[in-house]
Amino acid sequence: MEINPFVLFFASIFTSNILLSNFLGMCSYLSVSKEIESSFGLGMAVFFVSTVSAALNWLVYHYILVPFDLVYLQYIVFIIVIAAFVQLTEIIIERFSPVLYYSLGIFLPLITVNCAILGVSLFMVIRDYSFIQSVLFGAGSGLGWLMAIMMLAGIRQRVKEKLVPVGLQGAGLSLIITGIMALAFIGFSGIVNVQ
Repeated sequence: MEINPFVLFFASIFTSNILLSNFLGMCSYLSVSKEIESSFGLGMAVFFVSTVSAALNWLVYHYILVPFDLVYLQYIVFIIVIAAFVQLTEIIIERFSPVLYYSLGIFLPLITVNCAILGVSLFMVIRDYSFIQSVLFGAGSGLGWLMAIMMLAGIRQRVKEKLVPVGLQGAGLSLIITGIMALAFIGFSGIVNVQ
């Protein structure tokens, strides 16, 4: 049964959220989610890179790797495509928003090795998505990641002012909040699941 691309798009945001269902991309998610502005900037960069790299990697896979029987190189090629596109994104952000560029710091180039973005490309191959499905899956996964980091950043900013036990401060509290958000998203899982 082929999944409607728009159903896939919404499912990848809610029911099969790349971060809250598969826990991919946790490193930068936990590190950058201290402030809403930098979280939004990184989330938009992940959304943009995820969407475009899904399209580029689909084209590379179906028009270069498969015809020339080079499928065994897919991991390396996917990472090269993602790295090249992240470099372009980094140049654009540095040019048009230096404040965002410096607030993201090392985490902007680390999008290259963000396993959520590589996961999108690998899932589209494993699940044999069409081009439209792959692009919408990449966009939905990026939006889902953006939504998750924005929710965590908002909660962390609200909790920052409250009295939190020392053992729960920092990553401990962030992981507990993420677990609770993941449980909340499980409630959507009866609607559509793309796995």
